[in-house]
Amino acid sequence: MKNKIFIAALILCIHSFSYAQKSMGIVGPKKTVDPYHYTSVKSVTFSKACVASAHPLASEVGAAIMKKGGNAFDAMIATQLTLAVVYPGAGNLGGGGFMIAHKKDGNSIALDYREMAPSKASRDMYLDKDGNAQNQLSEIGHLSSGVPGTVAGLFATAKYAKLPFAELIQPAIDLAEKGFVITAGEASGLNGNRADFIKYSTKPSALVKEQEWKAGDTLIQPELAATLKRIRDNGLKGFYEGETAKLITEEMQRGNGMVSLEDLKKYLVKERKVISFDYRGYQVLSFPPPSSGGILIAQMLKMIEKYPVASYGFQSPKSVQLMIEAERRAYADRAQHMGDPDYWKVPQQTLMSDAYLAERMKDYDPNYASKSADVKAGLVHESDQTTHISIIDAEGNMVAVTTTLNNSYGSKTVVGGAGFILNDEMDDFSIKPGVPNMYGAVGGEANAIEPGKRMLSSMTPTLVLKDSKPFMVVGTPGGTTIPTSVFQSIVNVIDFNMNAEDAVNKPKFHHQWLPDEVMIEKTFSADTKAQLEKMGYTLKDRGGIGRTELIKILSKGEREAAADKRGDDSVAGF
Repeated sequence: MKNKIFIAALILCIHSFSYAQKSMGIVGPKKTVDPYHYTSVKSVTFSKACVASAHPLASEVGAAIMKKGGNAFDAMIATQLTLAVVYPGAGNLGGGGFMIAHKKDGNSIALDYREMAPSKASRDMYLDKDGNAQNQLSEIGHLSSGVPGTVAGLFATAKYAKLPFAELIQPAIDLAEKGFVITAGEASGLNGNRADFIKYSTKPSALVKEQEWKAGDTLIQPELAATLKRIRDNGLKGFYEGETAKLITEEMQRGNGMVSLEDLKKYLVKERKVISFDYRGYQVLSFPPPSSGGILIAQMLKMIEKYPVASYGFQSPKSVQLMIEAERRAYADRAQHMGDPDYWKVPQQTLMSDAYLAERMKDYDPNYASKSADVKAGLVHESDQTTHISIIDAEGNMVAVTTTLNNSYGSKTVVGGAGFILNDEMDDFSIKPGVPNMYGAVGGEANAIEPGKRMLSSMTPTLVLKDSKPFMVVGTPGGTTIPTSVFQSIVNVIDFNMNAEDAVNKPKFHHQWLPDEVMIEKTFSADTKAQLEKMGYTLKDRGGIGRTELIKILSKGEREAAADKRGDDSVAGF
Protein backbone atom coordinates (compact mmCIF):
# COMPACT_ATOMS: atom_id res chain seq x y z
CA MET A 1 0.00 0.00 0.00
CA LYS A 2 2.83 2.40 0.93
CA ASN A 3 4.52 1.66 -2.41
CA LYS A 4 1.31 2.50 -4.28
CA ILE A 5 0.98 5.81 -2.43
CA PHE A 6 4.63 6.62 -3.15
CA ILE A 7 4.24 5.82 -6.86
CA ALA A 8 1.03 7.91 -7.08
CA ALA A 9 2.78 10.85 -5.40
CA LEU A 10 5.77 10.48 -7.73
CA ILE A 11 3.50 10.47 -10.80
CA LEU A 12 1.75 13.63 -9.51
CA CYS A 13 5.10 15.37 -9.01
CA ILE A 14 6.33 14.40 -12.48
CA HIS A 15 2.98 15.47 -13.97
CA SER A 16 3.13 18.88 -12.24
CA PHE A 17 6.79 19.37 -13.15
CA SER A 18 6.16 18.55 -16.82
CA TYR A 19 3.43 21.21 -17.03
CA ALA A 20 5.66 23.67 -15.22
CA GLN A 21 8.34 23.01 -17.83
CA LYS A 22 5.87 23.39 -20.70
CA SER A 23 4.64 26.79 -19.57
CA MET A 24 8.08 28.17 -18.80
CA GLY A 25 8.09 29.36 -22.38
CA ILE A 26 5.44 31.98 -21.52
CA VAL A 27 7.01 33.98 -18.69
CA GLY A 28 10.57 35.29 -18.48
CA PRO A 29 13.04 37.82 -19.88
CA LYS A 30 12.64 38.19 -23.66
CA LYS A 31 9.85 35.59 -23.67
CA THR A 32 6.18 35.97 -24.64
CA VAL A 33 5.43 37.61 -21.30
CA ASP A 34 8.42 39.59 -20.04
CA PRO A 35 7.74 40.60 -16.42
CA TYR A 36 10.54 43.16 -16.44
CA HIS A 37 9.69 44.96 -19.70
CA TYR A 38 6.05 45.61 -20.53
CA THR A 39 3.73 48.48 -21.40
CA SER A 40 0.02 49.14 -21.17
CA VAL A 41 -1.77 48.80 -24.52
CA LYS A 42 -5.09 50.63 -24.52
CA SER A 43 -6.87 49.79 -27.78
CA VAL A 44 -6.21 47.35 -30.62
CA THR A 45 -8.39 45.52 -33.13
CA PHE A 46 -7.47 41.83 -33.29
CA SER A 47 -8.53 39.28 -35.90
CA LYS A 48 -9.01 36.19 -33.72
CA ALA A 49 -8.91 36.47 -29.93
CA CYS A 50 -8.24 39.00 -27.21
CA VAL A 51 -8.21 39.80 -23.51
CA ALA A 52 -8.81 43.10 -21.74
CA SER A 53 -7.88 43.22 -18.06
CA ALA A 54 -6.53 45.48 -15.33
CA HIS A 55 -2.85 44.69 -15.91
CA PRO A 56 -0.68 44.24 -19.03
CA LEU A 57 1.00 41.06 -17.77
CA ALA A 58 -2.36 39.41 -17.01
CA SER A 59 -3.73 40.24 -20.46
CA GLU A 60 -0.52 39.00 -22.10
CA VAL A 61 -0.72 35.70 -20.19
CA GLY A 62 -4.37 35.21 -21.22
CA ALA A 63 -3.60 35.89 -24.88
CA ALA A 64 -0.57 33.59 -24.81
CA ILE A 65 -2.67 30.77 -23.35
CA MET A 66 -5.18 31.11 -26.23
CA LYS A 67 -2.35 31.19 -28.74
CA LYS A 68 -1.13 27.87 -27.28
CA GLY A 69 -4.51 26.27 -27.99
CA GLY A 70 -6.56 27.30 -24.97
CA ASN A 71 -10.03 28.79 -25.27
CA ALA A 72 -11.60 31.80 -23.54
CA PHE A 73 -12.14 29.79 -20.34
CA ASP A 74 -8.47 28.77 -20.19
CA ALA A 75 -7.54 32.42 -20.73
CA MET A 76 -9.90 33.56 -17.97
CA ILE A 77 -8.37 31.14 -15.44
CA ALA A 78 -4.80 32.07 -16.33
CA THR A 79 -5.57 35.80 -16.41
CA GLN A 80 -7.32 35.74 -13.03
CA LEU A 81 -4.49 33.80 -11.40
CA THR A 82 -1.98 36.24 -12.86
CA LEU A 83 -3.97 39.20 -11.54
CA ALA A 84 -3.78 37.62 -8.08
CA VAL A 85 -0.01 38.11 -8.34
CA VAL A 86 0.50 41.31 -10.33
CA TYR A 87 -2.52 43.31 -9.15
CA PRO A 88 -2.80 42.72 -5.38
CA GLY A 89 -5.18 45.65 -4.88
CA ALA A 90 -8.01 43.69 -6.50
CA GLY A 91 -6.75 40.61 -8.32
CA ASN A 92 -7.16 37.89 -5.76
CA LEU A 93 -7.28 34.46 -4.27
CA GLY A 94 -8.97 35.76 -1.11
CA GLY A 95 -12.08 37.31 -2.66
CA GLY A 96 -14.92 36.18 -4.89
CA GLY A 97 -16.77 37.01 -8.07
CA PHE A 98 -19.14 36.21 -10.89
CA MET A 99 -18.45 34.69 -14.31
CA ILE A 100 -20.84 34.88 -17.23
CA ALA A 101 -20.10 33.19 -20.53
CA HIS A 102 -21.74 32.55 -23.88
CA LYS A 103 -20.32 29.42 -25.48
CA LYS A 104 -19.80 28.87 -29.19
CA ASP A 105 -22.64 26.30 -29.09
CA GLY A 106 -25.13 29.03 -28.09
CA ASN A 107 -25.45 28.07 -24.42
CA SER A 108 -24.87 30.61 -21.65
CA ILE A 109 -23.39 30.03 -18.18
CA ALA A 110 -23.44 32.08 -14.97
CA LEU A 111 -21.18 30.95 -12.13
CA ASP A 112 -21.59 32.57 -8.70
CA TYR A 113 -18.50 32.34 -6.53
CA ARG A 114 -19.36 35.30 -4.33
CA GLU A 115 -18.00 35.25 -0.77
CA MET A 116 -20.26 33.90 1.99
CA ALA A 117 -20.84 34.99 5.57
CA PRO A 118 -19.01 32.70 8.03
CA SER A 119 -21.08 30.26 10.09
CA LYS A 120 -20.47 32.35 13.23
CA ALA A 121 -21.76 35.55 11.59
CA SER A 122 -24.91 37.14 12.98
CA ARG A 123 -27.33 39.87 11.98
CA ASP A 124 -26.12 42.46 14.54
CA MET A 125 -22.44 41.51 14.65
CA TYR A 126 -21.32 45.05 13.76
CA LEU A 127 -23.55 46.89 16.25
CA ASP A 128 -22.39 48.11 19.65
CA LYS A 129 -24.36 47.60 22.88
CA ASP A 130 -26.48 50.66 22.08
CA GLY A 131 -27.33 49.44 18.60
CA ASN A 132 -25.00 51.84 16.77
CA ALA A 133 -23.28 50.61 13.61
CA GLN A 134 -19.52 50.14 13.93
CA ASN A 135 -18.63 50.51 10.27
CA GLN A 136 -14.89 50.18 10.79
CA LEU A 137 -15.35 46.54 11.84
CA SER A 138 -17.14 45.63 8.60
CA GLU A 139 -14.78 47.65 6.39
CA ILE A 140 -11.27 46.66 7.46
CA GLY A 141 -9.43 43.94 9.35
CA HIS A 142 -10.09 40.29 10.09
CA LEU A 143 -13.77 40.56 11.08
CA SER A 144 -14.67 42.13 7.72
CA SER A 145 -13.79 38.99 5.73
CA GLY A 146 -16.27 36.57 4.24
CA VAL A 147 -15.42 33.03 3.09
CA PRO A 148 -13.48 33.45 -0.20
CA GLY A 149 -14.83 31.93 -3.42
CA THR A 150 -12.40 32.88 -6.20
CA VAL A 151 -10.36 29.66 -6.21
CA ALA A 152 -13.51 27.52 -6.21
CA GLY A 153 -14.81 29.62 -9.11
CA LEU A 154 -11.67 28.95 -11.14
CA PHE A 155 -12.02 25.19 -10.67
CA ALA A 156 -15.73 25.36 -11.57
CA THR A 157 -14.70 27.15 -14.78
CA ALA A 158 -12.01 24.58 -15.57
CA LYS A 159 -14.52 22.03 -16.89
CA TYR A 160 -15.13 24.35 -19.86
CA ALA A 161 -11.39 24.81 -20.50
CA LYS A 162 -9.15 22.73 -22.76
CA LEU A 163 -5.73 22.83 -21.09
CA PRO A 164 -4.64 21.25 -17.78
CA PHE A 165 -5.07 23.51 -14.73
CA ALA A 166 -1.39 23.00 -13.87
CA GLU A 167 -0.46 24.68 -17.13
CA LEU A 168 -2.84 27.60 -16.53
CA ILE A 169 -1.52 28.38 -13.05
CA GLN A 170 2.20 28.13 -13.86
CA PRO A 171 2.61 31.68 -15.26
CA ALA A 172 1.24 33.06 -11.98
CA ILE A 173 3.64 30.86 -10.02
CA ASP A 174 6.57 32.08 -12.10
CA LEU A 175 5.57 35.73 -11.63
CA ALA A 176 5.18 35.31 -7.88
CA GLU A 177 8.40 33.34 -7.47
CA LYS A 178 10.70 35.30 -9.78
CA GLY A 179 9.01 38.67 -9.48
CA PHE A 180 7.80 41.39 -11.81
CA VAL A 181 8.44 45.10 -12.16
CA ILE A 182 5.73 47.26 -10.58
CA THR A 183 4.21 50.38 -12.13
CA ALA A 184 4.01 53.85 -10.59
CA GLY A 185 0.35 53.23 -9.74
CA GLU A 186 1.15 49.98 -7.96
CA ALA A 187 3.99 51.59 -6.03
CA SER A 188 1.63 54.34 -4.89
CA GLY A 189 -1.01 51.80 -3.81
CA LEU A 190 1.45 49.71 -1.81
CA ASN A 191 2.95 52.78 -0.14
CA GLY A 192 -0.45 54.28 0.63
CA ASN A 193 -1.62 51.09 2.36
CA ARG A 194 1.64 50.22 4.11
CA ALA A 195 0.46 51.27 7.59
CA ASP A 196 -2.78 49.29 7.22
CA PHE A 197 -0.94 46.15 6.03
CA ILE A 198 1.19 46.34 9.19
CA LYS A 199 -1.76 47.11 11.48
CA TYR A 200 -4.22 44.53 10.15
CA SER A 201 -1.86 41.64 9.35
CA THR A 202 -0.35 39.62 12.16
CA LYS A 203 2.81 38.60 10.28
CA PRO A 204 5.19 40.33 7.83
CA SER A 205 4.44 40.12 4.10
CA ALA A 206 6.15 40.75 0.77
CA LEU A 207 3.92 43.79 0.21
CA VAL A 208 5.75 45.74 2.93
CA LYS A 209 9.43 46.66 2.87
CA GLU A 210 11.55 49.12 4.83
CA GLN A 211 11.87 51.70 2.07
CA GLU A 212 9.01 53.08 -0.01
CA TRP A 213 8.15 51.25 -3.22
CA LYS A 214 8.90 53.04 -6.48
CA ALA A 215 8.10 52.39 -10.14
CA GLY A 216 10.54 49.84 -11.53
CA ASP A 217 11.02 47.93 -8.28
CA THR A 218 10.67 44.15 -8.50
CA LEU A 219 7.99 42.56 -6.32
CA ILE A 220 8.80 38.94 -5.38
CA GLN A 221 6.17 36.98 -3.39
CA PRO A 222 7.57 33.60 -2.29
CA GLU A 223 4.73 32.80 0.13
CA LEU A 224 2.14 33.47 -2.57
CA ALA A 225 4.14 31.27 -4.97
CA ALA A 226 4.00 28.44 -2.41
CA THR A 227 0.23 28.90 -2.05
CA LEU A 228 -0.20 28.72 -5.83
CA LYS A 229 1.92 25.56 -5.97
CA ARG A 230 -0.30 23.91 -3.36
CA ILE A 231 -3.32 24.73 -5.55
CA ARG A 232 -1.50 23.38 -8.62
CA ASP A 233 -0.53 20.14 -6.90
CA ASN A 234 -3.64 19.48 -4.78
CA GLY A 235 -6.45 21.15 -6.73
CA LEU A 236 -9.37 22.67 -4.84
CA LYS A 237 -8.21 21.05 -1.61
CA GLY A 238 -4.92 22.91 -2.01
CA PHE A 239 -6.77 26.06 -0.93
CA TYR A 240 -9.87 25.04 1.02
CA GLU A 241 -8.19 22.28 3.02
CA GLY A 242 -4.66 21.40 4.12
CA GLU A 243 -1.85 23.89 4.71
CA THR A 244 -3.45 26.96 3.06
CA ALA A 245 -6.74 26.54 4.94
CA LYS A 246 -4.73 26.12 8.14
CA LEU A 247 -2.84 29.37 7.46
CA ILE A 248 -6.11 31.24 6.77
CA THR A 249 -7.78 30.05 9.96
CA GLU A 250 -4.68 30.69 12.06
CA GLU A 251 -4.64 34.26 10.72
CA MET A 252 -8.32 34.56 11.60
CA GLN A 253 -7.70 33.31 15.14
CA ARG A 254 -4.81 35.71 15.71
CA GLY A 255 -6.92 38.67 14.51
CA ASN A 256 -10.32 37.68 15.98
CA GLY A 257 -11.85 36.91 12.58
CA MET A 258 -14.62 34.39 12.01
CA VAL A 259 -13.73 32.24 8.98
CA SER A 260 -13.21 28.64 10.13
CA LEU A 261 -11.84 25.43 8.61
CA GLU A 262 -15.39 24.15 8.30
CA ASP A 263 -16.48 27.34 6.50
CA LEU A 264 -13.70 26.87 3.95
CA LYS A 265 -14.41 23.18 3.45
CA LYS A 266 -18.13 23.82 2.89
CA TYR A 267 -17.77 26.62 0.32
CA LEU A 268 -19.74 25.92 -2.88
CA VAL A 269 -19.95 27.60 -6.28
CA LYS A 270 -23.53 28.06 -7.50
CA GLU A 271 -24.72 28.04 -11.08
CA ARG A 272 -27.30 30.78 -11.63
CA LYS A 273 -29.77 31.43 -14.43
CA VAL A 274 -28.48 34.15 -16.75
CA ILE A 275 -30.55 37.34 -16.96
CA SER A 276 -31.50 37.86 -20.61
CA PHE A 277 -33.46 40.75 -22.12
CA ASP A 278 -33.71 42.73 -25.34
CA TYR A 279 -32.64 46.33 -25.83
CA ARG A 280 -33.22 47.96 -29.22
CA GLY A 281 -32.88 44.62 -31.03
CA TYR A 282 -29.81 43.42 -29.12
CA GLN A 283 -29.86 40.57 -26.59
CA VAL A 284 -28.20 41.53 -23.29
CA LEU A 285 -26.95 38.77 -20.97
CA SER A 286 -26.03 39.69 -17.41
CA PHE A 287 -25.74 38.36 -13.88
CA PRO A 288 -28.70 37.69 -11.55
CA PRO A 289 -28.82 38.04 -7.74
CA PRO A 290 -26.85 37.97 -5.52
CA SER A 291 -25.55 40.49 -8.03
CA SER A 292 -27.79 43.53 -8.27
CA GLY A 293 -26.10 44.44 -11.55
CA GLY A 294 -28.08 42.43 -14.07
CA ILE A 295 -31.45 43.59 -12.78
CA LEU A 296 -30.23 47.18 -12.51
CA ILE A 297 -28.99 47.43 -16.10
CA ALA A 298 -32.18 45.70 -17.32
CA GLN A 299 -34.25 48.27 -15.45
CA MET A 300 -32.20 51.25 -16.58
CA LEU A 301 -32.02 50.24 -20.24
CA LYS A 302 -35.70 49.38 -20.38
CA MET A 303 -36.68 52.64 -18.66
CA ILE A 304 -34.95 54.69 -21.38
CA GLU A 305 -35.77 52.42 -24.34
CA LYS A 306 -38.98 54.19 -25.39
CA TYR A 307 -37.12 57.52 -25.67
CA PRO A 308 -35.10 58.51 -28.81
CA VAL A 309 -31.84 58.69 -26.88
CA ALA A 310 -29.63 58.74 -30.00
CA SER A 311 -31.32 61.92 -31.23
CA TYR A 312 -30.70 63.61 -27.86
CA GLY A 313 -26.92 63.34 -28.37
CA PHE A 314 -24.15 62.00 -26.18
CA GLN A 315 -23.98 63.64 -22.75
CA SER A 316 -26.52 66.29 -23.69
CA PRO A 317 -28.61 67.61 -20.78
CA LYS A 318 -31.59 65.69 -22.17
CA SER A 319 -29.89 62.27 -22.45
CA VAL A 320 -28.01 62.56 -19.14
CA GLN A 321 -31.10 63.71 -17.23
CA LEU A 322 -33.14 60.77 -18.53
CA MET A 323 -30.38 58.32 -17.59
CA ILE A 324 -29.96 59.84 -14.11
CA GLU A 325 -33.66 59.39 -13.40
CA ALA A 326 -33.52 55.77 -14.56
CA GLU A 327 -30.52 55.20 -12.29
CA ARG A 328 -32.29 56.83 -9.32
CA ARG A 329 -35.36 54.58 -9.59
CA ALA A 330 -33.36 51.39 -10.15
CA TYR A 331 -31.15 51.98 -7.10
CA ALA A 332 -34.17 52.68 -4.91
CA ASP A 333 -35.40 49.20 -5.86
CA ARG A 334 -31.95 47.75 -5.13
CA ALA A 335 -32.09 48.93 -1.53
CA GLN A 336 -35.50 47.40 -0.89
CA HIS A 337 -35.83 44.29 -2.99
CA MET A 338 -32.44 42.71 -3.75
CA GLY A 339 -30.39 40.15 -1.82
CA ASP A 340 -29.17 36.55 -1.95
CA PRO A 341 -31.99 34.61 -3.66
CA ASP A 342 -31.23 31.56 -1.49
CA TYR A 343 -32.27 33.61 1.57
CA TRP A 344 -34.63 36.25 0.17
CA LYS A 345 -37.31 36.05 -2.52
CA VAL A 346 -36.09 38.59 -5.08
CA PRO A 347 -39.01 39.69 -7.32
CA GLN A 348 -36.78 39.55 -10.38
CA GLN A 349 -39.38 39.13 -13.11
CA THR A 350 -41.56 41.93 -11.76
CA LEU A 351 -38.62 44.31 -11.35
CA MET A 352 -37.71 43.78 -15.02
CA SER A 353 -41.23 43.77 -16.46
CA ASP A 354 -42.36 46.44 -18.93
CA ALA A 355 -45.50 47.25 -16.96
CA TYR A 356 -43.62 47.74 -13.69
CA LEU A 357 -40.93 49.92 -15.29
CA ALA A 358 -43.51 52.04 -17.11
CA GLU A 359 -45.12 52.67 -13.72
CA ARG A 360 -41.74 53.60 -12.24
CA MET A 361 -41.28 56.28 -14.92
CA LYS A 362 -44.80 57.74 -14.73
CA ASP A 363 -43.61 60.66 -12.59
CA TYR A 364 -40.57 61.36 -14.77
CA ASP A 365 -40.36 65.03 -15.78
CA PRO A 366 -37.77 65.86 -18.48
CA ASN A 367 -37.46 69.41 -17.16
CA TYR A 368 -36.84 68.90 -13.45
CA ALA A 369 -34.85 66.76 -11.04
CA SER A 370 -36.73 64.23 -8.97
CA LYS A 371 -35.94 64.10 -5.26
CA SER A 372 -34.76 60.80 -3.83
CA ALA A 373 -36.78 61.52 -0.69
CA ASP A 374 -39.88 61.29 -2.91
CA VAL A 375 -38.71 58.27 -4.94
CA LYS A 376 -39.21 55.09 -2.95
CA ALA A 377 -38.77 51.51 -4.04
CA GLY A 378 -41.56 50.35 -6.31
CA LEU A 379 -44.48 48.38 -4.93
CA VAL A 380 -44.00 44.73 -5.77
CA HIS A 381 -47.06 42.56 -5.44
CA GLU A 382 -45.49 39.16 -4.83
CA SER A 383 -44.28 37.15 -1.83
CA ASP A 384 -14.06 50.50 -5.54
CA GLN A 385 -11.99 47.43 -5.26
CA THR A 386 -12.86 45.04 -7.93
CA THR A 387 -11.38 43.94 -11.22
CA HIS A 388 -12.88 42.81 -14.51
CA ILE A 389 -11.72 40.61 -17.39
CA SER A 390 -13.32 40.57 -20.86
CA ILE A 391 -12.34 37.79 -23.27
CA ILE A 392 -13.37 36.41 -26.66
CA ASP A 393 -11.56 33.56 -28.36
CA ALA A 394 -11.16 32.54 -32.01
CA GLU A 395 -14.10 30.11 -31.76
CA GLY A 396 -16.52 32.77 -30.51
CA ASN A 397 -16.64 31.83 -26.81
CA MET A 398 -17.28 35.03 -24.81
CA VAL A 399 -16.34 35.34 -21.13
CA ALA A 400 -16.90 38.24 -18.74
CA VAL A 401 -15.72 37.84 -15.16
CA THR A 402 -15.69 40.35 -12.34
CA THR A 403 -13.96 39.51 -9.05
CA THR A 404 -13.41 41.57 -5.95
CA LEU A 405 -11.80 42.07 -2.59
CA ASN A 406 -14.37 44.90 -2.10
CA ASN A 407 -12.27 47.88 -1.00
CA SER A 408 -8.82 48.51 -2.47
CA TYR A 409 -6.60 45.76 -0.99
CA GLY A 410 -9.70 44.35 0.71
CA SER A 411 -9.45 43.92 4.47
CA LYS A 412 -5.72 44.93 4.34
CA THR A 413 -5.14 41.59 6.06
CA VAL A 414 -2.43 39.48 4.41
CA VAL A 415 -2.69 35.82 5.41
CA GLY A 416 0.46 35.06 7.38
CA GLY A 417 2.61 32.50 5.53
CA ALA A 418 0.26 32.37 2.52
CA GLY A 419 0.96 35.77 0.98
CA PHE A 420 -2.48 36.84 -0.23
CA ILE A 421 -4.99 39.45 0.95
CA LEU A 422 -8.43 38.59 2.36
CA ASN A 423 -11.59 40.41 1.29
CA ASP A 424 -13.60 42.89 3.38
CA GLU A 425 -16.82 41.78 1.72
CA MET A 426 -18.95 41.66 4.87
CA ASP A 427 -19.42 45.41 4.43
CA ASP A 428 -21.59 44.64 1.38
CA PHE A 429 -24.27 43.34 3.71
CA SER A 430 -26.68 45.80 5.27
CA ILE A 431 -25.09 45.94 8.73
CA LYS A 432 -28.08 47.98 9.95
CA PRO A 433 -31.17 49.03 7.94
CA GLY A 434 -30.67 52.52 6.53
CA VAL A 435 -26.95 52.72 7.42
CA PRO A 436 -24.84 53.18 4.27
CA ASN A 437 -21.82 51.00 3.54
CA MET A 438 -18.46 52.38 2.38
CA TYR A 439 -19.94 53.07 -1.07
CA GLY A 440 -22.94 54.95 0.34
CA ALA A 441 -25.34 52.14 -0.56
CA VAL A 442 -28.15 51.52 1.89
CA GLY A 443 -30.06 48.30 2.38
CA GLY A 444 -32.56 46.54 4.58
CA GLU A 445 -33.98 43.14 5.42
CA ALA A 446 -33.26 41.63 2.00
CA ASN A 447 -29.51 42.05 2.52
CA ALA A 448 -29.23 41.47 6.30
CA ILE A 449 -26.40 39.26 7.58
CA GLU A 450 -27.07 35.53 7.99
CA PRO A 451 -24.61 32.63 8.27
CA GLY A 452 -23.81 31.17 4.85
CA LYS A 453 -25.55 34.01 3.00
CA ARG A 454 -23.95 35.80 0.06
CA MET A 455 -23.83 39.57 0.36
CA LEU A 456 -25.51 41.68 -2.34
CA SER A 457 -23.05 42.74 -5.04
CA SER A 458 -22.81 45.42 -7.70
CA MET A 459 -20.59 43.35 -10.01
CA THR A 460 -22.06 43.32 -13.51
CA PRO A 461 -20.17 41.12 -16.00
CA THR A 462 -22.24 41.49 -19.18
CA LEU A 463 -22.41 40.13 -22.74
CA VAL A 464 -24.36 41.48 -25.70
CA LEU A 465 -25.46 39.49 -28.76
CA LYS A 466 -26.63 40.80 -32.12
CA ASP A 467 -28.64 38.40 -34.30
CA SER A 468 -27.63 35.64 -31.83
CA LYS A 469 -23.94 36.28 -32.54
CA PRO A 470 -21.27 37.80 -30.24
CA PHE A 471 -21.31 41.59 -30.22
CA MET A 472 -19.88 42.90 -26.92
CA VAL A 473 -18.13 41.79 -23.73
CA VAL A 474 -18.10 44.42 -21.00
CA GLY A 475 -17.57 44.96 -17.29
CA THR A 476 -15.80 47.15 -14.76
CA PRO A 477 -14.83 47.54 -11.11
CA GLY A 478 -16.11 50.46 -9.05
CA GLY A 479 -18.45 49.38 -6.23
CA THR A 480 -21.94 50.79 -6.70
CA THR A 481 -20.79 52.65 -9.83
CA ILE A 482 -20.36 49.34 -11.67
CA PRO A 483 -23.94 48.95 -13.01
CA THR A 484 -24.15 52.60 -14.12
CA SER A 485 -20.79 52.35 -15.91
CA VAL A 486 -21.89 49.20 -17.75
CA PHE A 487 -25.25 50.86 -18.51
CA GLN A 488 -23.50 53.91 -19.99
CA SER A 489 -21.01 51.79 -21.96
CA ILE A 490 -23.86 49.86 -23.61
CA VAL A 491 -25.73 53.09 -24.43
CA ASN A 492 -22.52 54.60 -25.79
CA VAL A 493 -22.10 51.71 -28.23
CA ILE A 494 -25.73 50.97 -29.19
CA ASP A 495 -27.33 54.42 -29.05
CA PHE A 496 -24.36 56.68 -29.78
CA ASN A 497 -22.55 54.28 -32.13
CA MET A 498 -19.17 54.69 -30.41
CA ASN A 499 -16.14 52.51 -30.96
CA ALA A 500 -14.83 50.49 -28.01
CA GLU A 501 -12.19 53.02 -27.00
CA ASP A 502 -14.60 55.97 -26.83
CA ALA A 503 -17.31 53.92 -25.12
CA VAL A 504 -14.85 53.11 -22.33
CA ASN A 505 -13.07 56.43 -21.95
CA LYS A 506 -15.71 59.13 -22.41
CA PRO A 507 -16.65 60.89 -19.13
CA LYS A 508 -19.01 59.00 -16.84
CA PHE A 509 -21.61 60.02 -14.26
CA HIS A 510 -23.35 58.13 -11.48
CA HIS A 511 -26.50 58.40 -9.36
CA GLN A 512 -27.47 55.74 -6.83
CA TRP A 513 -30.65 57.16 -5.19
CA LEU A 514 -28.91 57.91 -1.88
CA PRO A 515 -27.07 60.17 -1.37
CA ASP A 516 -29.18 62.39 -3.63
CA GLU A 517 -26.34 63.69 -5.77
CA VAL A 518 -24.87 63.03 -9.20
CA MET A 519 -21.19 62.13 -9.23
CA ILE A 520 -19.37 63.28 -12.35
CA GLU A 521 -15.83 62.88 -13.61
CA LYS A 522 -13.79 66.06 -13.94
CA THR A 523 -13.89 65.95 -17.75
CA PHE A 524 -17.71 65.90 -17.81
CA SER A 525 -19.27 68.60 -20.05
CA ALA A 526 -19.36 71.96 -18.21
CA ASP A 527 -22.38 73.08 -20.25
CA THR A 528 -24.35 69.96 -19.41
CA LYS A 529 -23.39 70.31 -15.75
CA ALA A 530 -24.72 73.88 -15.67
CA GLN A 531 -28.00 72.86 -17.33
CA LEU A 532 -28.52 69.98 -14.90
CA GLU A 533 -27.90 72.26 -11.92
CA LYS A 534 -30.59 74.59 -13.26
CA MET A 535 -32.99 71.61 -13.26
CA GLY A 536 -32.30 71.07 -9.55
CA TYR A 537 -29.56 68.41 -9.54
CA THR A 538 -26.64 68.46 -7.11
CA LEU A 539 -23.48 67.50 -9.00
CA LYS A 540 -20.22 66.54 -7.34
CA ASP A 541 -16.84 66.16 -9.05
CA ARG A 542 -14.90 63.01 -8.29
CA GLY A 543 -11.96 61.00 -9.64
CA GLY A 544 -12.26 58.35 -12.32
CA ILE A 545 -15.36 56.15 -12.27
CA GLY A 546 -14.53 52.49 -12.83
CA ARG A 547 -11.98 50.85 -15.12
CA THR A 548 -14.03 49.36 -17.93
CA GLU A 549 -12.81 46.53 -20.16
CA LEU A 550 -14.78 46.27 -23.41
CA ILE A 551 -14.54 44.11 -26.52
CA LYS A 552 -16.76 44.96 -29.50
CA ILE A 553 -17.08 42.49 -32.36
CA LEU A 554 -17.18 44.28 -35.71
CA SER A 555 -19.21 43.34 -38.78
CA LYS A 556 -16.43 41.25 -40.34
CA GLY A 557 -15.63 39.49 -37.07
CA GLU A 558 -12.65 41.56 -35.93
CA ARG A 559 -12.34 42.02 -32.16
CA GLU A 560 -12.07 45.69 -31.20
CA ALA A 561 -10.66 45.69 -27.66
CA ALA A 562 -10.33 48.64 -25.30
CA ALA A 563 -8.82 48.88 -21.82
CA ASP A 564 -9.65 51.82 -19.60
CA LYS A 565 -7.26 54.79 -19.55
CA ARG A 566 -8.09 55.30 -15.85
CA GLY A 567 -5.55 52.68 -14.76
CA ASP A 568 -2.78 50.32 -15.89
CA ASP A 569 -5.40 48.31 -17.80
CA SER A 570 -4.26 46.71 -21.04
CA VAL A 571 -5.38 44.57 -23.97
CA ALA A 572 -3.59 41.69 -25.68
CA GLY A 573 -4.51 39.29 -28.45
CA PHE A 574 -3.77 38.04 -31.92
